Amino acid sequence: MSTISHPVLKQPVKLACVQLMQPVEGSDKAEILKNAAAHVAKAASSGSKIIVLPEYFNSPFGSQYLSEYAETLLPSPPKREEAPTFYALSAMAAENKVYLIGGSIPEFNPQTKKHYNTSLIFDPEGNLLATYRKAHLFDVDIPGRVTYYESEYLDSGNKLGLVDLPDYGKIAVAICYDVRFPELATIATRKGAFALIYPSAFPIATGSIHWRLLAQARALDNQLYVVLCGPARDTRGTLVAWGHSLVVDPMAQVVVEAEEKETIVEWELDPNEIEGTRKSIPVSAQRRFDIYPDLSAGTIQFEDPKLEEP
Repeated sequence: MSTISHPVLKQPVKLACVQLMQPVEGSDKAEILKNAAAHVAKAASSGSKIIVLPEYFNSPFGSQYLSEYAETLLPSPPKREEAPTFYALSAMAAENKVYLIGGSIPEFNPQTKKHYNTSLIFDPEGNLLATYRKAHLFDVDIPGRVTYYESEYLDSGNKLGLVDLPDYGKIAVAICYDVRFPELATIATRKGAFALIYPSAFPIATGSIHWRLLAQARALDNQLYVVLCGPARDTRGTLVAWGHSLVVDPMAQVVVEAEEKETIVEWELDPNEIEGTRKSIPVSAQRRFDIYPDLSAGTIQFEDPKLEEP
């Protein structure tokens, strides 16, 4: 049975996905951050209190771009000249008084020479609330459609991203390919998350067939909100993004979805929708942990604001 006996979302909250243009070779990071700041301010001005950016929003995809775009985040807080995106995100959150899930950026650790795909989450005062390093790397080979091996240039994280937003409750943050692994979502839900948030960048090949399906599956399994925030499409990129940022409600219905262009999509998350769904279809209370294990039991590693090496 579920151990959550109180509303997981404390009050209604408007959330925005900022579908920024996908960076390509030659993209200027300063201009990318300026554009991101303008879109975050626009979303905040319309009342959004939780704002999500896409995966790799400040960099093109590929090992050839790491030397130019990757940032050093350790020790924390990082040096300003080594982590301009860190400080830009902090300023966006503070200036707009919002919780900001800063998509993800390429992170470099000079001591270990490792690179990560890392999400930074800030509170409305601009303080770093949490970090999350992508756990499952995108290594796929679909003949005739897409071949990509993220593990050729990135290392994986080894902790789950569960973040407490004091005004609203807990969210889970994971990145793109992580959405295909229901264990992360299940554990976060049983730990009290009201939303699963995935900064993402699905390519057209998989986005066209699995993007909506995966978001709805995670919402259906866990009866909470699911958010996929991807970049706008630029066909010049090494990985051409699907776009279509969306929000799925606890009944697994897609309630808002972008097309492929740069835009903002917004939706108000309602605690009554979560509680009503769980009351109508009470799967949490009907689970049979006497015949199968509870995935959320036992020792689980969660990320915290201070990045640490495995």
